[in-house]
Amino acid sequence: MPSLKEIKGRISSVNSTRKITSAMKMVASSKLHHAQVAIQNMLPYETMLEHILKSFLAAEAGAQTIYDQERPVKRVALVVFSSNSSLCGAFNGNIIKVMMKAVNALSEELGKENVEIYPIGRKVTEKARKLGYNVKCDLADLVDHPNVKQCIDLAMELGDRFAKGEIDKVELIYHHFKSAGSQILTHKTFLPIDLESELNADHERDLTSNVVTKQAQDYLKKKGRKKEVKENEVAPLNDNFIVEPDMHTVLSQLIPKMGHLMLYTALLDSVASEHAARMVAMQTATDNADELLRQLNLQYNKSRQQAITSELLDIVGGSVNN
Repeated sequence: MPSLKEIKGRISSVNSTRKITSAMKMVASSKLHHAQVAIQNMLPYETMLEHILKSFLAAEAGAQTIYDQERPVKRVALVVFSSNSSLCGAFNGNIIKVMMKAVNALSEELGKENVEIYPIGRKVTEKARKLGYNVKCDLADLVDHPNVKQCIDLAMELGDRFAKGEIDKVELIYHHFKSAGSQILTHKTFLPIDLESELNADHERDLTSNVVTKQAQDYLKKKGRKKEVKENEVAPLNDNFIVEPDMHTVLSQLIPKMGHLMLYTALLDSVASEHAARMVAMQTATDNADELLRQLNLQYNKSRQQAITSELLDIVGGSVNN
């Protein structure tokens, strides 16, 4: 059995660790709030622009561009979002697993040299390079400082390469932020524009709370029930479009804007999901520390009581012998 001094040392150590995890949880909660505000400010414009453009392309027979035309896939680019630091649960591990699964499947079909990785986040960059993947850039700074201009530059680079035929498909792998307690791992097509996913697009988020509670989970369930009604409210768009000045000019302006915003939305979703995952992980660690402290204090009190009882027995035994 450990001595009282050893138990006391462990209690002090666990207390120090608990202070760190509790502080990290509060920092992550604050950062999550700022990330939620950023999504809330940008999301309505991005969602409606994507909806209008995809509906426009689907409804107008003459609305054909190189960005929505599927062609035989010979080379694929994956844009993968992760975090720059750890201590966020399985956040990075899940992203890396999906990336490896996608790369393995594409490598069997196209060859490993025809799969390109555009990593956004230090963790996925390090893993991709360690595995010998074809890494095209390093955009780790975007995770700490989300920047619209860099997202636009990346989207323009991918769009130009797609238009020139250097790559035939671009896919995004990231966490879609649903709430502080739920982040959905998402793997979707960025280019060519996926018209079939328009009616099934899920943009529901709980941006009102950064606390993982039962109320947050109930919110998601209620939103799920109301989803069909909301989609019916947004769905009806006029199919008889009058295009001015001409089709090519309108599409050449709308498609790049949608691409820029899709990439920026994925970045903000990933950043918010990282902070939410870290907040949950630190809350779990704090709860575990509390439980460990309870057990150590109980063990300390039992040991102290046993030591006092032994001393009393020695004293009483000595008095009887005298």
